[in-house]
Amino acid sequence: MAVQWDDLKTVMHLVRARSLAAAAEALGVNYTTVARRVTRAETALGMPLFERLADGYRPTQAGKTVARKAAEMEGQEFDLMRALGQQDQSLAGRLVVTAPELLCATLLPQVFETFCARHPDIELEVRAGTGLLDLNRREADLAIRVSDDPGDQLTGLRLAGQYTASFATPDWADRIAQDPSTQVEWLVYSKPGNVPQASLGAYPNARVKLRFNDMIALRGAAEAGLGVARMPMFLGRMSDHLVQVPVLPPQPYIDIWLVSHRDVWPTARVKAFRECLVPFFRTHQALFEA
Repeated sequence: MAVQWDDLKTVMHLVRARSLAAAAEALGVNYTTVARRVTRAETALGMPLFERLADGYRPTQAGKTVARKAAEMEGQEFDLMRALGQQDQSLAGRLVVTAPELLCATLLPQVFETFCARHPDIELEVRAGTGLLDLNRREADLAIRVSDDPGDQLTGLRLAGQYTASFATPDWADRIAQDPSTQVEWLVYSKPGNVPQASLGAYPNARVKLRFNDMIALRGAAEAGLGVARMPMFLGRMSDHLVQVPVLPPQPYIDIWLVSHRDVWPTARVKAFRECLVPFFRTHQALFEA
């Protein structure tokens, strides 16, 4: 009985994940399929690849060897698919783009609309999220990343530099302008977020009112008049309900990059998306500048 590639790949994912459920999620199958494939691989190879324990699957030495070799085979598979992809210069088929939710909800819908109108035969799939999809494994064709380190093994370009500033409703702005000693109630991002130090010299009467783990929710609270929030300048400027308030000087923030694998970068569909995205960012540079 010959061992099958799907079975070897399943062993590799189970070694990485240590549980049937996690391996099944990574493979996009159910856990019974994972168990069946592992058993089939063990039968074909004639040796146990895992110890079945109460807290999960522990790979044997043979299981680790299979996983390591399967990873090498998978890498060769991805190399092959990228090489073949370079030869596919059609403006039809699937294109997967990943970007943070914040950009997908604000800036990028205009780009998506332009791209879909120009290229109706390309099936655009957008994967929104802050996790970094693996471009070497073709989890996405293109990634738009807010990052100081977009990936030194990738090909890409810097779309925009960014600054942050403080924004609030016009009512809050008037209140602060009329009485600089008024208490500034801050809406801050992330658990350790505190009142920005750069604001305390001129506006020491301040406190943190609310903390958020999502920037869109933070902006929504600021728009509702709950307080002052620091956010990327493009995000505040795109709101019809917020104005910039001078309690915090603009400060440099993380750049926005477009990246892909070097083999994927020159393909027709990726080039077509760049031709929509890059001019959009160039036209809207004023949104990001201090």
